[in-house]
Amino acid sequence: MLKIKKELEFQDFYQVLFENKSVEIEEEILQRVDKSFEFLQDFSKDKIIYGVNTGFGPMAQYRIPDEDCENLQYNLIRSHAAGAGKPLSAENVRALMLARMNTLALGKSGIHRELIETMQQLLNKNVVPLIFEHGGVGASGDLVQLAHLALVLIGEGEVFYDGNRQETRTVFKNLGINPISIHIREGLALLNGTSAMTGIGLVNLIYAKRLMEWSVFCSSAINEIVEAYDDHFSEELNSAKKHRGQQKIARMMREHLADSHLTRKRHEHLYEEKAKKTDQFSEKVQEYYSLRCVPQVLGPVYDTIEQALRIHLEEVNSANDNPIIDAAKEQVFHGGNFHGDYISLENDKLRLVVAKMSMLAERQLNYLLNPNLNNILPAFVNLSRLGLNFGMQGAQFAAVSTTAENQMLSNSMYVHSIPNNNDNQDIVSMGANSALLTRKVIDNAFEVLSVEIATIVQALYYLKVNEKLSSPSLRKFEILKKLLPALKEDQPIYKELQAITEYLKKHDAYS
Repeated sequence: MLKIKKELEFQDFYQVLFENKSVEIEEEILQRVDKSFEFLQDFSKDKIIYGVNTGFGPMAQYRIPDEDCENLQYNLIRSHAAGAGKPLSAENVRALMLARMNTLALGKSGIHRELIETMQQLLNKNVVPLIFEHGGVGASGDLVQLAHLALVLIGEGEVFYDGNRQETRTVFKNLGINPISIHIREGLALLNGTSAMTGIGLVNLIYAKRLMEWSVFCSSAINEIVEAYDDHFSEELNSAKKHRGQQKIARMMREHLADSHLTRKRHEHLYEEKAKKTDQFSEKVQEYYSLRCVPQVLGPVYDTIEQALRIHLEEVNSANDNPIIDAAKEQVFHGGNFHGDYISLENDKLRLVVAKMSMLAERQLNYLLNPNLNNILPAFVNLSRLGLNFGMQGAQFAAVSTTAENQMLSNSMYVHSIPNNNDNQDIVSMGANSALLTRKVIDNAFEVLSVEIATIVQALYYLKVNEKLSSPSLRKFEILKKLLPALKEDQPIYKELQAITEYLKKHDAYS
């Protein structure tokens, strides 16, 4: 049970989304919501307040008669439920709902408590509103995506429940869920906000952190396979630079390789008398950058993920509505807290570093497949007859193609504002687009890593060095070998690669 009483943490999202923990809202939180609602109810009786008794956006100059104010909110919800494209995944929608429920629970929106209680029911009963990928521009919030959430909350639209897409009214009736009522500004409070981009972004971060760990895992395992020198991930070398991420990645590699009998000490091989008398070395004195510079390449990835995580948690625990209701100061403040630039920029940066991870994996893969580079494995790690058989040659094409797509998709959405809404929204964040593109790049990167993992597995079949592997490598490769046999004969392996991809997505590298 997750109790919402203070700020949500990253682990809270993981537990709700992936461990199916139910959500409970503390009564003191609901009382805070009540206080905000009661203040706005009284305060708005004789004042002009945007979105309560005015039109929206460029039509805010029109005052709405009291008898039409309720209908105003319904009109906003229904008119903006105009999404397009594919439905968002269930985990993205649930993250969106948890994010929206949390920000509304701050008591800065003047909404009735039943709105929060109904979202709580949807989360706990695993009712997933139909919300489409396309529609939000990320200023005035994720209007279209959140309108589809609001549509379900008023008992309309569609949901996914028990594996099926169904009419909301049918599911609500069967589960005993009552649609919310409009009291003052529930429609606008639901739509104005960054909860779609933030929820999707938090899911992105869950997968990006897992992807980064698998990238460290692969990098460490390849260093074992090629019997690399261990000083490039040493504490002494990496502490010479101040970057926290670089030092963290190097430490992860040292922990992974602590009991490996394959990586080598430089002083035992190149600092001895025999080495000093050698004019030319048969092996490389330093590894290629994709092996030697892993802390320097993945260090910025680690730092970017940590920064993005901090910004996302700040956003999800903030009031990103408009106007902001301040019951304590008995005032209503109009502004732009719904603007999503913070989240859009962080997803752009996250997308860049994930694309770089796929590039690193592709280069490491190429190193394993090219005997002229590694000097220890047959071409394409072919375990059968060269010329007649092809090993991992075909799979490399998929990895290269997917990496190229990631490079192209890593372009910024943050700087692609397009004015709309009669130029009322004249500069916007495109935050939801950024978050969704990032999820695509993350999915692609897992596919590239699955080919790299599959190739490492084939290399281990060939080298037969299990007794010398580090404990983390041996433990995981015993599992991964069950997903992919030794390829003594050519065969289609797309199902095996898909199985490895799903394994990487669902399991941590170091657990």
